[in-house]
Amino acid sequence: MGYDRHQRAAIRTAAASVVRQLTELTGTEPRVTAEREAVRIETDVTDTALMQWTRLLAVLELGAEYGVIRTSGGQIAWLRIA
Repeated sequence: MGYDRHQRAAIRTAAASVVRQLTELTGTEPRVTAEREAVRIETDVTDTALMQWTRLLAVLELGAEYGVIRTSGGQIAWLRIA
């Protein structure tokens, strides 16, 4: 029981750090979705973020899974912290 509580706290802490970094990189507020044992974070890939692609990629790599999807409105980068 204690392990689960500590694990959830670690996920929340990591997610807060990622959100802060993505906000700085993109100039927009990421969207955060709580999952059962993880957090999914999505952000729009802005021109500002594209100019710092290697830094954006380094932040995405903090997730257990990550990727970029294309939508009709542009690109969305996402990662999952488990």
